[in-house]
This record gives sequence, C-alpha cells and structure tokens, in this order.
Amino acid sequence: MPDQTSEQDLLVDLADGVLRLTLNRPRVYNALSPALVEALTAEIEGATARDDVRVVVVTGAGAAFSTGAELAGEDPIAGFDITSMDRANRLVRAVVGLDKPVLAAVNGVAAGVGCSLALAADLVVASSQASFLLAFARIGFMPDGGTSASVAASIGRARAMRMALLADPLSAQEASDAGLVSHLAPAEEFPALVDTLAARLAAGPPLAMAATKKAVNAATLTELDAALERERLGQSTLMRTADAAEGMRAFTEKRRPAFRGE
Repeated sequence: MPDQTSEQDLLVDLADGVLRLTLNRPRVYNALSPALVEALTAEIEGATARDDVRVVVVTGAGAAFSTGAELAGEDPIAGFDITSMDRANRLVRAVVGLDKPVLAAVNGVAAGVGCSLALAADLVVASSQASFLLAFARIGFMPDGGTSASVAASIGRARAMRMALLADPLSAQEASDAGLVSHLAPAEEFPALVDTLAARLAAGPPLAMAATKKAVNAATLTELDAALERERLGQSTLMRTADAAEGMRAFTEKRRPAFRGE
C-alpha cells in the first residue's frame, strides 16, 4: 500500500466517471519517486475493476507534468537498480493495458520517464506551455518506458532518433505538428479542453471504447512488450557504467557531463 507521503504526492479525485490523478510534487517538478510510481500504478490498475470509473486523467500540479525519475544525493546512481525499470514498465503496461481510456493532460514539461508516461496514454492533450523531452542521453542512459516503440510509432524513426540521440525537446506546437499529441490548446484554454474531452470519454460506450483501444494498440504498438524488455536489459547494463554515474552526478551538480565511453 502507498505510504502517507506517496498519498500526498498523488492527488486522487473521482467525479462523474472521471478519475483524475494529479502528480503533486511541484517543488521538484513532479519528479517520480518510487513511492509515487507505485501509488500511481496502483490507482490505474485498480480502475479496471471499478464500475464508477469510465476514464482516467493523469496530470501534474504546478509548472511541470513530470521531469522524470527523481535524481538526488551526491551519488544518485546508487539509488537506481533493475527495480526502477520494473516499476516504470509496470506503470506503462498499466496505462496501455487498462480497458478504459487514459488521457494525459500535459500542462508543462514532460521529460524522461515522465514523457514515457504521457505518451503511453490514449489521448495526449498538451498545453501551449508543454514540452516533450527524452532526456536519457544527457545522463548516459537510453530511452525507456516503451518510448523506443511508442515515439517511433507516433512520429517515425527520424524524429524518434532526433529526440532520443540528441535529447532535443519538442515544444507543444512541434509535438502537435509531428503527431506526437492528439490535442493542443493555449494555456488559458487547456483546463476547459481537458474537462470537455474527459466528459466526452466518460459519456461514451465503455465496451466499444475498450475494444477500440485494444485494437488500435494491437495494430500500432506491436513492439511495445519487446521494447520494454530490450530497454530493461539495456538500461540494466548502462546502470553499471561509469558514464551513467557521471551523467547523473553532473545532472544533480548542474554541470556538463564528461562521458568517456566507460
């Protein structure tokens, strides 16, 4: 069960069939701690058996959607092991596998596994203040959370390679133009659009929506499970490298990393 801190870090609200899950760590830009990932996953998995939930909305409090995994301390890589990957993979599988629509309301930056979470959703609604960033290469890692499959499926190999290898962020407009998100709204209109779409989904035919989601995912995310396993293996290897340790230290120290290929 989530501890008290994780419950505070995740705001849960249910109204009119819409289960709204808000990442609530604005001081650290909704960085995903292990407890927060577990709490979020439990809510999404639990929605399967709830007749009072027709749609799930995931969003962030404050200026960010989520900047990804939490990196802290003098040696942040010490807190990372294969269980970090297992938690992220379980979360992505919960979002994709839920037999109800999941809407990501991306209010600000979505980076790292925060970007992976957003792009696993069925609809991605972006505020004009949002941006999308696969920042893994900046710290000596590879993309995970299924993004090696989901991003390419959405925007093609060339753009996926640009995001993954160069860690170039996409603005909300660029993400919309590329087909990475389903909806884009000015910041002042964003909350109303999210509410409107959530209400439409909640009022829709649940059996037909479940069948539609399953069919579209089966056709477009054929490589997701294989990608998650490849990412798990690759990331577990990279966790043991000096480059990853240097990248994570450099991130917390706010300096440019010096990668040596070790």
